Amino acid sequence: MGKEKIILTADRPTGKLHIGHYVGSLKRRVELQNSNLYDKIFIMIADAQALTDNAENPEKVRQNIIEVALDYLACGIDPTKSTIFIQSQIPELCELAFYYMNLVTVSRLQRNPTVKTEIQMRNFATSIPVGFFTYPISQASDITAFKATTVPVGEDQEPMLEQTREIVRKFNAVYGETLIEPEILLPDNSACLRLPGTDGKAKMSKSLNNCIYLSESADDLQKKIMGMFTDPGHLRVQDPGKIEGNTVFTYLDAFCKPEHFEKYLPDYPNLDELKAHYQRGGLGDVKVKRFLNAIMQEELEPTRSRRKEFEKDIPAIYNILKKGSEVAREAAADTLSDVRKAMKINYFDDDELIAEQSKKFGQK
Repeated sequence: MGKEKIILTADRPTGKLHIGHYVGSLKRRVELQNSNLYDKIFIMIADAQALTDNAENPEKVRQNIIEVALDYLACGIDPTKSTIFIQSQIPELCELAFYYMNLVTVSRLQRNPTVKTEIQMRNFATSIPVGFFTYPISQASDITAFKATTVPVGEDQEPMLEQTREIVRKFNAVYGETLIEPEILLPDNSACLRLPGTDGKAKMSKSLNNCIYLSESADDLQKKIMGMFTDPGHLRVQDPGKIEGNTVFTYLDAFCKPEHFEKYLPDYPNLDELKAHYQRGGLGDVKVKRFLNAIMQEELEPTRSRRKEFEKDIPAIYNILKKGSEVAREAAADTLSDVRKAMKINYFDDDELIAEQSKKFGQK
């Protein structure tokens, strides 16, 4: 039996998606979806996971489900090729996670670098919610439920995936070959690994108010780009400027293509020349920002207009999510049935067990 190639990816619905998500994962997802190299693609809106640290704010999660779905569709995720579903609508995932919890120690979870970082970042210490603490286990249940062979994520998620692989190996060692071990698929463009926020902070985040959203209007996009962090030492046009840590140039690395120069900045043949001029002085930030704005408007305009179309029929979007969740639930139920059988807790489906017990208690 040839192993099917199956992808699982996910986003937490805690806000609209921004261009960090776009270059980090969304653009790649659309390429993978259209490559026809995979038998199935599952894209999960991880609302249950978002509730592990937003438990007191369910409305935030509820409101953002539709925002994320609209961003997916606007970017080119096609529900006829990819199954888009909502995590909380698949109760089988909780049951799998519950069984996997028996295979993982507390100290192993504490050593998970992703969990460690989050604990420090949120000052949780011992007040960390159990749901959040066991997030790597629930992620293992999401991945294995759909028999995913491939999980496209950034390098920061490698420890999470390693934990999933450990759970798979442990389960298969204890109960027999049942679960599939997933492979990680890392981004192929290093500039795309992590886009900084518009303020130059390492991470784009809604709370820092330094995001450029995919659904941004043309005016707001321009405002954000023109207000972007550059080299604080580059005060006059004639001053030499720094490229390192200069957000505008980081974005140009991620989005600029050779043909953009002909179109919007014909005085320069390529990005290297633009950088060289900036570094030796004589090139103002405004000119570079205007160039970046032209590129970003071109990049985001198709997404923006597609989103406006999708927004015209919201019930249809919920219907896509409902259908996707039904397909996903069927797949997860299949895996759960295999897991229950392997763990010998499928009592009512096990005719041999019933026959054996009848014999034991002397019934003919």
